[in-house]
Amino acid sequence: MKITNREVVYDGFFKMYQLTVEQQGHSFTREQFDRGDAVAALVFDTEDQQYVLTKQYRIGSESEMVEIVAGMVDDGEAPEVSIVREIEEEIGYHVDRLDYLYTFYSSPGGCTERVLLYYAEVSHQPGAGGGKEGEHEHIEIVRYSPAQFEQLPSTDAKTIIAQLWMQLQKAGKQA
Repeated sequence: MKITNREVVYDGFFKMYQLTVEQQGHSFTREQFDRGDAVAALVFDTEDQQYVLTKQYRIGSESEMVEIVAGMVDDGEAPEVSIVREIEEEIGYHVDRLDYLYTFYSSPGGCTERVLLYYAEVSHQPGAGGGKEGEHEHIEIVRYSPAQFEQLPSTDAKTIIAQLWMQLQKAGKQA
């Protein structure tokens, strides 16, 4: 498969391309949703022994969702800087420890978004969180014990991946 042409067909809050693709002698078009890179973190408060997540309305699902902290990587910003910024903006914590876990595509069939997933430990909450002023975010901070987080029903892929990672860590400690 070879992309022979890339044309911007929408450039707003997000960007959409129309690609001309050649494959096995055939030429056809496909749309590509350019979302950029995202970061996400499973945040654990070592003082309270609880996971700290967010609850907010999401346009894609058209519903409120409980999910791990997440946001976009700003142009020219290192992903580690982005996730520390997002943790401070969304839940008001300073990061004590940050471990990289995985990079994955959220929906590679038509979307460019890569998510860099981290585990973060925190212990001090100097800020209120709730989101960055001017970005029209209304983020509620929610906390779960490890047992509650493990059982939390979720339809959010990054949160499910974080739950599975946590379960693997727990299983490794019991072995």
